[in-house]
Amino acid sequence: MEALDALLNRVSVPRLVDPAPDAAQRELLFRAALRAPDHGQLRPWRFLTVEGAARERMGELFADALLAADAQAPEEKLLKARGMPMRAPLLVVVIARVQAHPKVPASEQVIAAGCAAHGILLAAHAQGIGAVWRTGDMAYNAHVARGLGLAADEQIIAYLYLGTPERELRRAPEVSVEDFVSAWQG
Repeated sequence: MEALDALLNRVSVPRLVDPAPDAAQRELLFRAALRAPDHGQLRPWRFLTVEGAARERMGELFADALLAADAQAPEEKLLKARGMPMRAPLLVVVIARVQAHPKVPASEQVIAAGCAAHGILLAAHAQGIGAVWRTGDMAYNAHVARGLGLAADEQIIAYLYLGTPERELRRAPEVSVEDFVSAWQG
């Protein structure tokens, strides 16, 4: 697939089924992520893969996080939390590792990790792999961060859900460039 085609036509694919990307495809996904812009060459990111029975354990971690915040959490919310990781055969947790640096502020490092996540999405699309970027409350939950082994200087940027598209991809919406670009006149 041409690079511009991937950039212009990538869409989120929320309905994903088996199979997950194979080893060769994953290698390309992560190689693309590692090409993200990175001022200072800090490589302020890391990735966790979650698949198989680990998805169920992640669902339990999510449910435990809800119960830690509200011991009376309704069963329907707990069931939903347990089911979230089951929406795709492979999840990639994208983690920003923010490091003290005199020239690269924390915000740039978080953006760089976001660019790495976007690289994975583009590489997935280019290979015909369905993918969607999700966050939600479980991306910002301290209990989940501890359960996933994040250090104090780390934060979850994305849960990337990857797999085989269940149905044909929707077409990327047409957006007018003029709505978002203007010339600054000084």
